[in-house]
Amino acid sequence: MDQTAPPPFGVHLTRTEENVAEIDALAGLLEEHGGGRVGIAGVLGDLDRRMRRTYLPHPRLLGRAVDRALTWERRDRRDLFWYPQGISTSVRTDVERDVIVTSWYSKRSHGSRVSFIDLEAKRYRHVLLVEPTLDPSTGSGAGRPGFRPLKAHAGGVVWHGPYLHIARTGRGFLTCRVEDVLEVPAGAGLETYGHDYVLPVRFAYQAANEEGVERLRFSFMTLDRSTDPPSLVVGEYGNSKQTRRLARFPTDAETGLLATGEDGVSRPVLDGEDGLTRMQGTAVVDGTYFVTSSHGRTTYGHVHIGTPGAFRTQRWATPPGPEDLVYWPQTDLLWSLSEHPGLRWVFGMSRSRLLRATRD
Repeated sequence: MDQTAPPPFGVHLTRTEENVAEIDALAGLLEEHGGGRVGIAGVLGDLDRRMRRTYLPHPRLLGRAVDRALTWERRDRRDLFWYPQGISTSVRTDVERDVIVTSWYSKRSHGSRVSFIDLEAKRYRHVLLVEPTLDPSTGSGAGRPGFRPLKAHAGGVVWHGPYLHIARTGRGFLTCRVEDVLEVPAGAGLETYGHDYVLPVRFAYQAANEEGVERLRFSFMTLDRSTDPPSLVVGEYGNSKQTRRLARFPTDAETGLLATGEDGVSRPVLDGEDGLTRMQGTAVVDGTYFVTSSHGRTTYGHVHIGTPGAFRTQRWATPPGPEDLVYWPQTDLLWSLSEHPGLRWVFGMSRSRLLRATRD
């Protein structure tokens, strides 16, 4: 670690064992019914829904900073039970198409899911996130494979190499491998709540804290690619009475997963304790933080630019209810999404224009 960097503070993550046997057994069961492991290529070859492009009127009704916007099909745009939250991209993955992935949580008991969006084709598909299981009560050797819906708010998602990381608030985050996407035929007898594909969790990063240190809430996450190797940056949503910290975990250059100490534990450094109220997402580019904040269903969101403790605000920059944030270097766009039913967009904002606006 850089000697000039601040020391780790009293929180850490411990990685669990991988669910290899459970996932392989589940894939085998589904193959017997004509489904099984299809990976990310299988999903991208079977996108069943269409994004609608939103042409920006004047004045900008989606927010002052929005340069490009797409919206979901009507059934997803108005859905009262699934809420979009996190966003990431296929940048520096093995996927050759320009793909955005978003996360959603269910207000029912259906857990959480991700949606893969092909930006060129403007098509997408939902994939249910699940925890794989082996039921020993069946008496069939290792047990009958199955799964249960993943219960997580999924406020942030990071796609890094072959892995998809899903934020789990006070419990840390969960990691999936995109090549583990499974097709679930109707005859398999497994409840998918209308989803044809599921993505099982490979392992978890479980959060813990030292005595006297408040646990870190993984409200949203992003990957800072301007560090070498990239850093996983985590932030807390909070009101004026809650902690609003920003923390940074170094990653391992070889695996792309979190770097660990000799004890196998991953420890972050604290980027700042004086984050903004109602932070929803962040992207970090060359040391500059871009942060979204929300202000209810009827008020446009803000984007804050700078560093912890020294932000300047672009007011009314986004639609109401902005969530997570990610940077796409090739286009210089910051992508975000909004959550409220009837007011849901996936939208891009020019990073350079935001910088100029805050300097004027």
